[in-house]
Amino acid sequence: MTPYRDLAESSWAWVFEQVRWDDGGPWIPLATTDLEPAWDRDGFHSGIGGLAHLLAELRLTRELNAAERGLASAIAARLRSQIEHSEDITFFDGLASTLGALIALEEPGADLAVARIDALALEDGWRRTTPLGSTPEEGRLLDLTLGAAGVLLGATWAAQHHVAGAVPLAERAARVLIAEREATDAGSNWRFVAERFDPGHIQMPNFSHGVAGISASLAVAGTVLERPDLVEAARQGAEHLVTLGRREGDGFVVPRRIPLAPDQDELTHNWCQGGAGTSLAFAALDRAGIAEVGGDSPATWRRRSLQGIQDAGVPERRYPGFWDNDGRCCGTAGVADVFLDLWQTEGRQADLDYLLLLSETLRQRADGQPFWRFVEHTAPEPLLPAGVGWMQGATGIAAYLFRVSRVLEEGRDAPRAARMDNWWVS
Repeated sequence: MTPYRDLAESSWAWVFEQVRWDDGGPWIPLATTDLEPAWDRDGFHSGIGGLAHLLAELRLTRELNAAERGLASAIAARLRSQIEHSEDITFFDGLASTLGALIALEEPGADLAVARIDALALEDGWRRTTPLGSTPEEGRLLDLTLGAAGVLLGATWAAQHHVAGAVPLAERAARVLIAEREATDAGSNWRFVAERFDPGHIQMPNFSHGVAGISASLAVAGTVLERPDLVEAARQGAEHLVTLGRREGDGFVVPRRIPLAPDQDELTHNWCQGGAGTSLAFAALDRAGIAEVGGDSPATWRRRSLQGIQDAGVPERRYPGFWDNDGRCCGTAGVADVFLDLWQTEGRQADLDYLLLLSETLRQRADGQPFWRFVEHTAPEPLLPAGVGWMQGATGIAAYLFRVSRVLEEGRDAPRAARMDNWWVS
């Protein structure tokens, strides 16, 4: 058994201790200091939806015990009970998250989530349920984590599992995205918020909120639905994407935000707004059979995106504010998971060496504890409370540690726990 397996088990035990119960079922706090359920208690990002994905990973490692099976059933029951009341369709916190969690748990109800998303659709998309500053309330979101691309990705994943209604829902979401694309000199662009609702709204072009994630969604949907027009739209988005970034040596980096905010680093290198996530878009294009983007293959751009992470110095904390997070969304675990995908696919020793460096960093930064405390250097108390959930806490990190331990023990052919945001890289 690897040291990562030991840490994964102790971290999972700690997460399990954080599970709390009320009349509505199980919930977990965002951080250990929280005493009441948050609005996103059911979500993939920080709620029990994330626990579903850890349990799916754990199930590949060992048999679930009775308490774990009971928790899995209770999570599924809670999620099903909320479907008919939900107005939120998002990948992170809403109905797309729910269908992903139910599929991960191998529980019924994904068809109910699909039907509810479809029932909430308007002619041009879905109502926004997430506050976005000055953006008009009627503004349609297009991105992967909060908008139509997340619906497309979730519906495509459901279609892969033969969920009733998934294909028509995917077709609807694809129509929304195609209707909102903007022609550019290089190809096509999609913004976080549709331009017609909020002209000049900031762009975050990477995976979570921008053209990278939208292109990925279109590519995988085009593959599953056998829609060459969607694959071509994805290619056009990628052609525009590569003009937004720049080559640095053997790497490729895309700004986190356009225009850049004052006093903000231009680049980050994580799942949400950096090269780790953007590499997933190029992997989707590669799987869809696209031969060339910007003069090179998608596989070349994928590797360049990942090289940019290494060239930046990740996981060193090079200065205050650089790489102070070890979670899946914004830090070490998310990058490590992407490199583990690459190594399982291609088997290059250099990729294995790097993902082991990242894994060892996670072990060291736990500092003998079964959880992780990230740093916010601008806060009065820079050392933040321990996070619990999937994207910003121990749930997601423990799942990665279970996975890397299993792969090291079983070899490159060890099974992967596929999710809505990664299945196409296997």
